[in-house]
Amino acid sequence: MPSIVYRGVGPRIAYERRIAGLTQADLARAAGTALGTIRKIERGERGASDAVLDAIADALDIDPTRLLPDRERPDDRVHAAMPGLSAVLAAYEEPDDGPCRDLPALREAVSTTVGLRLSAQYSRIARSVPGLLAELCRALSTAPSVDRPAVARLLVDACRAADAVAFKHGARDLSARLLDLMRWAGAQADDPVVDAAVAYVRTELHFGARTYTVGLRALERALDHAPRADSADVLAARGALHMRAAVLAGRAADSAAADVHLDDARALGDRVPEGVYRGTAFGPNSVRVHEVSVAVSLGDDHVGRALKLAREWKPPRELPAERRSGFYIELGRAQLWSGRPDAAFESLKVARRIAPQHAREHRWVREDAATLRRLKRGDAESLSNFAEWCHASIS
Repeated sequence: MPSIVYRGVGPRIAYERRIAGLTQADLARAAGTALGTIRKIERGERGASDAVLDAIADALDIDPTRLLPDRERPDDRVHAAMPGLSAVLAAYEEPDDGPCRDLPALREAVSTTVGLRLSAQYSRIARSVPGLLAELCRALSTAPSVDRPAVARLLVDACRAADAVAFKHGARDLSARLLDLMRWAGAQADDPVVDAAVAYVRTELHFGARTYTVGLRALERALDHAPRADSADVLAARGALHMRAAVLAGRAADSAAADVHLDDARALGDRVPEGVYRGTAFGPNSVRVHEVSVAVSLGDDHVGRALKLAREWKPPRELPAERRSGFYIELGRAQLWSGRPDAAFESLKVARRIAPQHAREHRWVREDAATLRRLKRGDAESLSNFAEWCHASIS
C-alpha cells in the first residue's frame, strides 16, 4: 500500500508534545525518529508519512488523527487500502507465493492488529492488514496439518480487524466478502469458540441491512450450537452472543427477547472477570454498556432506563476504547430524545475524545450532530465544527 504524506501536522505535533511535557529530543527518542526529522516537521519544512505519524502518535499516546489538520482526511489511508483488500479476497484460496513469518511472529502481528481494532485505530489497521491477510493466506495454504487450525484462527482474527475497517467506512460489499473469508477460515480452525466469534461478527450483515429479526434467529441458532463449558473463553463466547442478541432484539422492538438475552448475558458476565476473550470484550462492564444500547434501541419508555444507568455508572478506562466510545454515542442519543441537547452534545464530544475514528464514522453520530445543529442553528461554533468533522448533513 502506498504511503501517504501528511502536510501541515507540525503545529499539532508541537502542541501535543508540549502538553505531554516532552522536548523535541524526547519525542524523537520515544518515536524512534531522527531529531532533525521532528524539527523539520514541526517547522513545516516537511510532511510526515503515515508510518512516522503513527510512531509520533504512539510516543505521545494519542490517536494519530489528533495530529491531522482539519483539511486532511484521516480516512485517506483507509480508502487507499481497499484495492489491496479486494486483491487478497480474489485469491485467498490460491494465494501468490511470498514470504511467511513463523507462527510466533504471526501471532504477535495479529495480536497487535486486534489491539488496534479494540482501540478503534482503523487507519493504522488499513496500512498493514492487506499484507497481513495475504501472508496468513499463504501460511494457511502451506502449513503442516498440525499448525493449520492455529493459522486459521489467526486469519479469522485478522479478517475481523479488516472487516471493522470496511464496515465502519461504509464498504459493505467488501465487508461481506471479508465475512465470507472469515467463515471459510473459521471452518478450518476446528474450534467451536471461533465458530461463535464468527457468528457474532456476521450479524453486521443484519445491522447493515436492518434485518434484525433474521439476525436474531441466526444468533439464537449459534447459541444452540455454542460450546458449554466452565472455561472463561467459552463463558465469554456465549455471553457475547447473548449481548449481541439482546441488541438485535432491541432493534427488532422485541423487548421480551431483549430482556431474556440481557439476563443470560448478566449471569455469564458474573462468572468471568472483565477482559478481552478471543478478541471480544466481555464481563460485567461490557454487559452494562449493552444495557444502554438495548434501552436506546427499544426507545420510548425504555430510554429512561439508559439515562438512569448512565447516572449511576460510567464505563471504566479498562474497557476497550471502541466500546467506551459506543456507550457515549448511545447515551447521547438517549439524551437527545429526552430533550437534553446540551448533554447530548457533551456525550458526543466524549465519544470523540475516546475514539475519534469510531465516532467520526458512526451513523448515529452524524445523524445526531445534524439534529443538534438544526435545533441550535444560531448557537456555538463548536457544534458547527463538530458537525463538519463527522460529515453530518445539516440541510
